[in-house]
Amino acid sequence: MRSARRGVYKLPGHHHHLDPKAGNTRIFWAVAINILLTVVQIIGGILTGSLALIADAIHNLSDALTLVLAFFARKIAQRPADDTMTFGYGRAEIVAALINYTTLILLGSYLTYAAVMRLFEPTSVDGWSVVVIAVFALVVDAVTAFLTYALSKESMNIRAAFLHNLADALGSVAVIITGTVIILYDWRLIDPFMTLLIAGYILWQSVTEIGGSVRILMLGSPPDLDIHAILEAIHAVPGVEDVHHLHLWQMQEHEQALDAHVVIKEGVWMEADSVKLAVKAALRDGFGLSHITLELECHVHACKDPQEVGHAAPAS
Repeated sequence: MRSARRGVYKLPGHHHHLDPKAGNTRIFWAVAINILLTVVQIIGGILTGSLALIADAIHNLSDALTLVLAFFARKIAQRPADDTMTFGYGRAEIVAALINYTTLILLGSYLTYAAVMRLFEPTSVDGWSVVVIAVFALVVDAVTAFLTYALSKESMNIRAAFLHNLADALGSVAVIITGTVIILYDWRLIDPFMTLLIAGYILWQSVTEIGGSVRILMLGSPPDLDIHAILEAIHAVPGVEDVHHLHLWQMQEHEQALDAHVVIKEGVWMEADSVKLAVKAALRDGFGLSHITLELECHVHACKDPQEVGHAAPAS
């Protein structure tokens, strides 16, 4: 989107969505190959004694679980609105993304602890086995990335799963480097050092991404829209005297909503419906808003001392 401060937007119709069934099939196969990789890595990590390989295996297990959660969240999100969920089930994917980022933070914290402990008690590692298993893991990571990359562009839920996989691919590269250094120089401390690098990347990635899902669930305004530019656009519509109690939020990742009270100027009340349509057109065409609810007030009976954005907190 353009910066909303300049009135720039991206229309919902400009997204290129994959067919839902095709997307679900991709996720299914991504889950299957990651579960296979998890089994191979866990066995290999135990047999070789490599903490970096075990770290990569644990992370890959989280990838598999992440993809399972993403798959079911995607299926739930495709359900239509009903009497229980009148806005639909789209936020199931946002909840799944929040869970996945939280597990990544916990995982990164645990790996950091395990790596620090291993720095004080380094153990022998079978370098060749580590390299072979890590190369296999990297191939699987590449296939999984291919299956989920296109979906990650349109879904925060799938993007969380994709970033899980990207971190795992980097982990596999780190493990390959670890095994190679052990083979060439028998430097055992490389194993916990690489584990710290993997954990650091996981934590950085998760902390920077989790805010988006929290913002949506907390009904925060879309970060790419300037609420003051929206207020100015409403004020600029002929027939509008004032606007207040404005709320701007994301119903789900790609659906933005607004409701507000609009005060109609004196002598224009007979054209109030036309003014309302003009305001909606300005918001839809200027900012890409798809769900707009306006309460019209005549200038005589407008709210007294209203709050421009949101509502005042109720008196305790």
